[in-house]
Amino acid sequence: MTAIALPPRPRTWPRTALVIAAFAVFTLLTCLPAIGGVEIDLAAIAKNWRNGANKMAQLLQPDLAFLPRTLQPMLETLQMAVVGAAAAALVSVPLTLWAARPTNPNGVTRRAVRAVINVVRSVPDLVYATILVALVGVGALPGLLTLFLFDLGIVVKLVSEAIDSADHPYLEAGRAAGATQGRLNRALSIPQNLPLFANQWLYTLELNVRISAILGIVGAGGIGRLLDERFGFYAYDDVSVIILEILVVVILIELLSSLLRRRLT
Repeated sequence: MTAIALPPRPRTWPRTALVIAAFAVFTLLTCLPAIGGVEIDLAAIAKNWRNGANKMAQLLQPDLAFLPRTLQPMLETLQMAVVGAAAAALVSVPLTLWAARPTNPNGVTRRAVRAVINVVRSVPDLVYATILVALVGVGALPGLLTLFLFDLGIVVKLVSEAIDSADHPYLEAGRAAGATQGRLNRALSIPQNLPLFANQWLYTLELNVRISAILGIVGAGGIGRLLDERFGFYAYDDVSVIILEILVVVILIELLSSLLRRRLT
């Protein structure tokens, strides 16, 4: 019986090696200031590493006696996160339906809503916070408004794209039956896409706690203001307590979000 000869296995390592080499060369070129790259001072890193090691050693010694002072700012942070996510959730539903092609056949209004959302998403949250602090003053309000705008851009963008990429035979059946687009959206689109909305709402709630810690640097309220204050006093043991508290709160929110997602799916 004649043995069947298998074809030789194609050699893929030359292509892989070429891709890795090209990536390495590109990375090296981006680190050359002479051609406009980022200047990386390795000598400064080697010279000052001991200073960073000392700061890390201080961060590893949290002062738990400082914990009671962090409770009120953390509560304010949670309030900002929840209210910002809830307000964005309410406003995001009509805007998302207007931004998606299956739920808004009118190209003019759809492109207008998408353009506004793209502008909202293009502005960094710290820029929003800085401007709003100058407009309404230091405190929780500018942080809340910043989180609202940040969440709104994320939810409308992601959910409208998910609606665009999915099939919607129920909408075609409804149009064939003579239903208006508004009735179709209320009776069919919103219930059908509610899990998509809920996933993104929970995701923005998780993000809000982390972002609010940064917004406090520019005076936008929450635990971030206390974090910036303790950094200014070089109280790294207190900073460590705040970081640990933020970590615990974020983990708890993620666990709660995962539980709610399982119930929604």
